[in-house]
Amino acid sequence: MSSDETPASGGESLDAPRQSDDAPRNGLSGPAPEERPHPTGRRNSQGIRIDPEVEAEPKTRRTVLSTLVDHEPGVLAAVSGLFRRRQFNIESLTVGPTEDDDYARMTIVIEESDPGIEQAKKQLEKLVPVIAVTELDPDAIRRELALIKVDAEHPDKVQAVAEMYDGKAVDACSETVTVEITGSRQKVETAVEAFERFEIREIVRTGTTALERGARETADSTLADD
Repeated sequence: MSSDETPASGGESLDAPRQSDDAPRNGLSGPAPEERPHPTGRRNSQGIRIDPEVEAEPKTRRTVLSTLVDHEPGVLAAVSGLFRRRQFNIESLTVGPTEDDDYARMTIVIEESDPGIEQAKKQLEKLVPVIAVTELDPDAIRRELALIKVDAEHPDKVQAVAEMYDGKAVDACSETVTVEITGSRQKVETAVEAFERFEIREIVRTGTTALERGARETADSTLADD
């Protein structure tokens, strides 16, 4: 053994792991506190830490919120501003009068996780112009209207496709035919695909409007009297 390889005083090898300053004397050697690995990720309700790399994103679903509001200027801006600030994902929003001239009904389609949907309902209920908020059942009646303008090169074929989807031509000239289609979102989307063969020039869609089936009330207007 050369003089350069002589162990340090006390018999400790120069290649042994460095002992931290706060380690007890004669204790086990190990890395310093700042060099030790630290766990990451949140803990679930059982106190178990979840690896952030394997934690799955919450599933989202599309649902309809029917909102009864005061029929007055500025309500639409208040509701849309709330959704923008909270970054809720709006699929469509329609608004129109109801059987009572004092109130209007907003039909809002959002795609969020279950906690996000509950948060959207609570935030809507806090707005002063909002009377009631109802999340509609999955089997609620949902309808959308679309106007589809296509080339008029084959008007008989356009008419045939329109009849397949219970639609009708609402305007025609030598260059174009405009067809009206009403139905569920899926039906409208399927119809649009069918009309693509005629060179679609323009499309406009209303977004979803909806009501509960049977005698169930879509939004409890009696809350306005409270």
